[in-house]
Amino acid sequence: MSEPEQGNGTPRSGVDDGAHRRLAPRPLHRPPVDPGQQAVFGRPRGVPGAFSPDRPGLNGNGHVQLAPPPPEALSTAFGRPRGEEGTRLQRPPVDLDGEPEVEPVFWEGKPAGDSWRDPGASAVIGPPAVTEQPDSGAKPEREPGPQLSVPELLFGRRVKPTALALLMVTALLVGAAGGVVGWLLGRAGNPLTDGGVTLAEVKPGKERPVGSVADIAKRVTPSVVSIEFKGANVAGVGSGVVIDGGGYILTNDHVVAPAVQDTSAKLTVVFTDGKRAVAQVVGRDSKTDLAVIKVEVDNPTVLQFGDSDELAVGDTVLAIGSPLSLSNTVTEGIVSALHRPVTAAGENGGPQVTYDAIQTDAAINPGNSGGALVDSSGALVGINSSIRTETGGSVGLGFAISGNYARKVSQALIRDGQVKHADMNINVRSASAETAEGAQVQNVPEGGAADAAGIEEGDVITRVGDRMVRNAAELTVAVRDHEIGETVPVVLARQGRELTVQVTLRSD
Repeated sequence: MSEPEQGNGTPRSGVDDGAHRRLAPRPLHRPPVDPGQQAVFGRPRGVPGAFSPDRPGLNGNGHVQLAPPPPEALSTAFGRPRGEEGTRLQRPPVDLDGEPEVEPVFWEGKPAGDSWRDPGASAVIGPPAVTEQPDSGAKPEREPGPQLSVPELLFGRRVKPTALALLMVTALLVGAAGGVVGWLLGRAGNPLTDGGVTLAEVKPGKERPVGSVADIAKRVTPSVVSIEFKGANVAGVGSGVVIDGGGYILTNDHVVAPAVQDTSAKLTVVFTDGKRAVAQVVGRDSKTDLAVIKVEVDNPTVLQFGDSDELAVGDTVLAIGSPLSLSNTVTEGIVSALHRPVTAAGENGGPQVTYDAIQTDAAINPGNSGGALVDSSGALVGINSSIRTETGGSVGLGFAISGNYARKVSQALIRDGQVKHADMNINVRSASAETAEGAQVQNVPEGGAADAAGIEEGDVITRVGDRMVRNAAELTVAVRDHEIGETVPVVLARQGRELTVQVTLRSD
């Protein structure tokens, strides 16, 4: 079977192994060699290895031109000795007699750990070229022993007891010396101080006899409460006095009025021991600025009424309340005047407020309203209500509603929830003339008490019963001091004459 043609058409021979045919190698193509290149790059004849000195030179003379031999001095210094062609370059230096110049330790088959003296070592940074063995005669350094813990020091029997005791004595001496030095420096630091001073104390303590201000305040303060009102648009603090064990508290009408007018407001009573209770309004008397509220409490401290008619100018009184929200505040003063008529505008356009007041110089401030005015025995003789000031603070002109009148009004409010006052059923104004002063009648409604008694318009009332009348406010409080239906003599001036008429008082 003939060989198929390949590429250039040249037949290739092959070996037939029966199952497969294997192709023979392609014949080598040997191009002709240029004689000039062969002379330059080819091996010389008869030289199987490297180039030999008989290689033809480039200059055509048939041999290679070698460099000139080195100087004899360099050959002697750096060349190999004759007969030692197999010796390595690094060899030990010798003297003229052929003896080594250094210790043999560097040349006993190892470089003594010095890579600089080992020709076969890699380039690394190593220790110094020459290492010396330590002097066998020098004393070896003593390694420090293990450190001891406190238990080992005290109980491990590692230290002698005498040394341990000496250490403790030394520490105590050092500490004592430091304390003494500090004490001396402290005494010498400030000559104005004396660390050993002890101030004298009075024994026994201050005596508080019965009837003293402290004794009265201690007994009365628990019955005086703070009244807080708080709502969406109003908030404030006043005072009140517990007048009955059922939880009835007497206060000013203007203290509870904001909470009554604002349905979102709530009245809260705060006792001296911190207890709080929600209060409800029992009754109000806006004409005399009095009101009664009630709380549910157990066994409250009740303040009893005294007889305010027995007061005299100059008597000692105490004002107790919560001025400026400062609860349990006690101030002392005297009665400055009695039967002082006080008139003020009503709350939010309400009726005019008029009451018979006790004037005192005991400090009264906003927040005292509704609080207690007590005498030297601790009895309630007035309800603090107002002050007269041009600065907004206390200037010694405080006014309290008479205790006797407050008792009558509060009792009526607790019983009926409302109160009626005696009235003459006339309108008056204050009048003053050269010969007299009093309350001049402006008009007399028909069917009233004054009309029935024959009082006419223009009359000037100067007295009601035993009480002198000098202005319109005094007429009001003088009439209210009597009972409804009571007949009282009324002195008046008419056309220069003084007349006395009997008036049977009716309800307002």
